[in-house]
Amino acid sequence: MSSHVVHHHTATVNGLDVFYREAGTPDAPALVLLHGFPTSSHMFRNLIPALSDHYRVIAPDMIGFGHSAMPSTEEFDYTFDSLTDMTAALLEHLGVSRYAVYVQDYGAPIAWRLALRSPQSITAIITQNGNAYTEGFVKAFWDGLFAYADNPTPQNEKPLRGALGLDVTRWQYLNGVSDPSLVSPDNWVIDQALLDRPGNDAIQLALFRDYPTNVALYPRLQQYFRDSQVPLLAVWGGNDEIFGPDGARAFQRDLPDAEVHLLEAGHFALESHLDEITDIIGDFLARVCT
Repeated sequence: MSSHVVHHHTATVNGLDVFYREAGTPDAPALVLLHGFPTSSHMFRNLIPALSDHYRVIAPDMIGFGHSAMPSTEEFDYTFDSLTDMTAALLEHLGVSRYAVYVQDYGAPIAWRLALRSPQSITAIITQNGNAYTEGFVKAFWDGLFAYADNPTPQNEKPLRGALGLDVTRWQYLNGVSDPSLVSPDNWVIDQALLDRPGNDAIQLALFRDYPTNVALYPRLQQYFRDSQVPLLAVWGGNDEIFGPDGARAFQRDLPDAEVHLLEAGHFALESHLDEITDIIGDFLARVCT
């Protein structure tokens, strides 16, 4: 069977269905792909087969996203700690105890928690616009979210609800992209359909309110970087208006050997620079995951 074949599975974890994509042979080194907002493992649909010759690639959908279960906010505690619990439980279910991780956007704070809980599990980190430093926040994008998280009044909530609409979803894919024709509109059509499910707005607002817990984790995370000197590759859409390039450069403060590549791309750099990112990742992992 070709390692390029991608399988689509659902596992029951802690009583909830977790969807994940998987390719590669079970005995190959594991690479876990953790998606961002407002998407799902769909963002990795082309990267998974490109890396599966040499790695067991696993890409789950977070609870409330993609094809995974979407319990209400009354039934599930939508925090980044809870999403991490579910990811850790899935990896345990799959028998994955050591792995490299590729993170983007929301995937980053989940991976950071996994690393802090079990540093020995992480063999390498690839961050594609997955933030770990306050320098990475583009103020114009984040001021509204932090204001809402600090004071979740109806007045502060209103612009955040606007951020769940099609215009902003489309913008997340197209900001910083020099040739928008490279980005398939399927991305924002699919993401928006999932965002528009009844009750999903409450889920996203809960995660917005919880986001400052990720920033509070940064000092511990940066100490982990200094202590572990974990191999890290930042392959970053340098034109991203959500997490700017200073966020990529900052990794080298605590990880002097971190490799930083700034691409002429935006927040979802895989959409326009798949081949380049695949080559960079392949070279990096071949050197650090022996």
